[in-house]
Order: sequence, then C-alpha cells, then structure tokens
Amino acid sequence: MSSTAYHTLNPPLRILLGPGPSNVHPRVQRAIQAPIVGHLDPYFGTVMEDTMALLRIVFRTQNKLTFPVSGTGSAGMEAGFCNFLEPGDVAVIGVNGFFSERMVDNAQRAGATVIQVPAEWGRIIEAEAVETALKSQKKVKLVAVVHAETSTGALQPLTDISRLAKQYEALLLVDAVTSLGGQELAVDDWGIDICYSGSQKCLSCPPGLAPFTANQTALTVLQARKHKVPSWYLDLSLLSAYWSANRFYHHTAPISMVYALHEALAVIADEGLEASIQRHARHGQALQAGLEAMGLTLHAQKGHRLNTLTTVRIPPGVDDLRVRQRLLNEFGIEIGGGLGPLKGQIWRIGLMGQSCTSQNVLLCLYALERILATEGHRVEPGISVTTAIKNLGR
Repeated sequence: MSSTAYHTLNPPLRILLGPGPSNVHPRVQRAIQAPIVGHLDPYFGTVMEDTMALLRIVFRTQNKLTFPVSGTGSAGMEAGFCNFLEPGDVAVIGVNGFFSERMVDNAQRAGATVIQVPAEWGRIIEAEAVETALKSQKKVKLVAVVHAETSTGALQPLTDISRLAKQYEALLLVDAVTSLGGQELAVDDWGIDICYSGSQKCLSCPPGLAPFTANQTALTVLQARKHKVPSWYLDLSLLSAYWSANRFYHHTAPISMVYALHEALAVIADEGLEASIQRHARHGQALQAGLEAMGLTLHAQKGHRLNTLTTVRIPPGVDDLRVRQRLLNEFGIEIGGGLGPLKGQIWRIGLMGQSCTSQNVLLCLYALERILATEGHRVEPGISVTTAIKNLGR
C-alpha cells in the first residue's frame, strides 16, 4: 500500500442535519483557504474589527467586549463561569438537559455553590421556580440557563428570568450555542449580561470558535474579583486586551477560523438577521409538521420548541442506531441520537444555517418515511412530504 494512503484526505459529502456541525456556505469554505497572515498583521487587525462588529449585529448588542473565544462552544461556557464566579459565590442554574448539567459542573469547578432548578428534559425552566431559588439565598451572584437546549430541543423563554436576575442583583448568563443566528435573541433588549455561542451551528462555520459577549455590569464584577481567574487561557481581561486596538499578544489566534467566522457572519448580514430567523422558523415548523403527519411524536414541550433543532420520539420497536446508519449510508444524511436519559428515546434533527433549506426538509422526511416503512412503522406514503410542502408555502 502506498504511504500516501495514510495521509490523503477524502471525506465524504454529507447532508448535516444533526445537532451540529451544519454544512458550511461556499463563501466560508473559500475563506478558510485564504492566505495566512500573522496574527498581529495589520490586515488581520481589520478582520478582527469587522468580526467583532458583525458579532454585535448577530448578538443584537452594543457590548464592547464581543469577540470569538478561540475554542469550541464549551470554551465559551467555561469562560462564562470561570471569569464571573469565585469560591463561595452562589449560582442558580436551570437544569433541564445535558448542557445545563454541564453548566452545573463548570460552576462547581469554579468553586461556587450551585442551586439547581430542575425540570424534565424537554420542558422549560419556569420563572417561578427560579424566583423560589433566588429567594432561598442571601445573595446570588449569577443565574444561568440554556436558551436552546441541544439535547432536548426546548427553547427557553428569557425575559422573565432576566427580570428576576435584575431584581435580585444577579448576573444573567445564557448559553446560545444552538440559537445565535437562527432563533430570536436580543442580548441588550433582554438584559442578558453574559452570552456565548458556537461557530458551527446556525452560523454555518466549522467548529472551533465560541462567539462571546459580556456587558459593562459583568465586566465590573470581573474587575472586582478577589482572586485571579483560574484559567489563564480563558481570562477575559487578558483576551480583551488582544481583541482591542492595542492587540496585546495573548495567544496565536486561529487565523483561518477567524476568516471563516467573518465570512459566515457576512453571509448572515447579507441575508438579513431577521430573514435568517424567519427562514429557520419556516423550515423548522415544516419539518415538525411533516414528522407529526408521519405519525411521530415531537418530544420538546409544545409552544417552546426550537426551530433550529427538532427532537422526535423513536417509535416503539424501531431500532435507533440502525435507522440513523441507514440514513447515512443510503441517503448521506446525518441526524443525531439522544443523550443521557434520552439515549435511544429520541432523534435530534437539526436545520441550522446552510443546512436549513426546503430541499433538506423534504429529503429528510422522504428518507425517514422510506426507512421507517421497512422498520415496522406504518406510514402513509408521501404524507410527510405533502404536509411539509403545504407548510413551506404558507
């Protein structure tokens, strides 16, 4: 065998309809291939400035501290907790899925006492339960919730929880990994103090960057810390000095990834943020209507379902892994399985960014209908696609 067989990449073309990553726009693909410059090069400085400005548009914020953290969405999560929590602080965290559980772990590693506000996986955190938790403590430093819980498909309302955080003088931290650019999100208008996301979901950029924003209230808390931020790499006071006009060296930024994010954000700006949100709503709701027409049951709480990621219960007697493998092998479609207690119980179908198209909605429904019919689930032929087309035409 030739030695080059070990080194030549030839990945298959996939239709990425799982919980992330999504397919990237051709403009983003070209941006990754653009010539490298130094991370302190004046040209790269202009790219950084543009990227921050574009992120402010998508986050709907005027926050000065708005930039991509070099790392995946999990780096954004850790930056949020390790910068704003210290040993002995109290954090109230809504726990209704895999990623909110990860929030708890992050807060505890920062030395905080965590008051969990639990809800069934697939249901939202009720504001009344958050208020009960806030009332139970003398002082709460931070309230944290996941806006778009990727493990369950639930969309968390934020305005009432934001109001409560302000009333009890706590910071509000929001995970927007699966919502930024695809669901309505207004950092300033909704009173969100700290928010992070991931590059690979609705922004349709490869994974590797975590868009992050924090307001002046949060920065004042950061400046008043009694202890150093435990993570040098994720210390926002150091990172912000690099993402400033002075470009004070901190680390070698992933230049090609910043190019890619810049172009991904420009694609959204060209489409229009509101148009992008409406596109995700139209296609997500058409997919959900098609799945229900197929006789399947949606998992997330009615009235609080994500458009960007749909969770659907696996019919009795149907093999989870075999269906997903057949979708991949026969149609080139990737969807996701369940996590934690939902493993083997649900499928997660993402329609995010470049993957959110009418063609993908109809192909996914057609393929799933064909496969389920051979797996013992009775389906009226064509019903899901016909239903989706009617919804797409509205």
